[in-house]
Amino acid sequence: MFLGLKTLIAIARIRNNKDLKDKDFLDKTIETFGYAYDPTQDMFYSTMDAWQRKMGYCRLYDESAAPTGMIVDCEPFYFEYKEKRWLIELWKGQYDMTTGCEIGVYTSEWANLFVPLIYKNLFYHCASDEEILKIYVCLKKNGQPLFQREETHWWLTGFKLGEFSKPSELTMDVRITLKDKEMCNAFVESVLRAGYLQNEIQINETTVGFTFKKPHSPQPITRTKLTDWAIQVKNQYLCDKYQDVTRPFNRLTDKIIVVMVQAPEIYKNIKAVMRKKH
Repeated sequence: MFLGLKTLIAIARIRNNKDLKDKDFLDKTIETFGYAYDPTQDMFYSTMDAWQRKMGYCRLYDESAAPTGMIVDCEPFYFEYKEKRWLIELWKGQYDMTTGCEIGVYTSEWANLFVPLIYKNLFYHCASDEEILKIYVCLKKNGQPLFQREETHWWLTGFKLGEFSKPSELTMDVRITLKDKEMCNAFVESVLRAGYLQNEIQINETTVGFTFKKPHSPQPITRTKLTDWAIQVKNQYLCDKYQDVTRPFNRLTDKIIVVMVQAPEIYKNIKAVMRKKH
């Protein structure tokens, strides 16, 4: 793709700005949104102190995903342990301009409230430092790995910018290490209740592994064939345009800069995507 002299000059000026050196520029661009960047796997991931940790979780977050451009499958697992209600939830799909996945760990001491199709429990807090779990995930698209992550975390995530996918193309190979055997048994029971078969679950001491393919749980009522199609048309257009504009570049810093110069509307959308992830 021919960039043109004006674009090249603008890129050079931005890159030569002493306040926008490669690492600082990238870090300052994304740290505000609670994410970091892994250059080896070319993916974004959530940090331990991300602002989202203060927001907790409720089912309405899932219901609001599709209307805001995120077409994702969700799989919640509810169980009780140590006089608390726990929720470990998985997500995979298209988050506007990114293909990604999430595993969140949440707890609640509130009374159990249930309103059909809307709430399971009204609100959960994100896991505290004492409650976080060791989690591993490998996200695959049509059987081919996109990335993998392993960390002790309350919200293990990964997102590939400019990658377009249908949720049905994605699978998550998951391993979660629970606190002890009691917690492990409670979690396994919740996975079985969700609809997984015993032979689909691998248990090694207190580590539980399985693959999230097609959701067993009811999906948000905001997910319909028509809305999925309409939103995914928009998502694919944005991803295709991003790929077209950034094709000559390898480094993410250069890609972000050229998007700022050549397609500022795409740059604005990238920032919006970062703001509205769970």
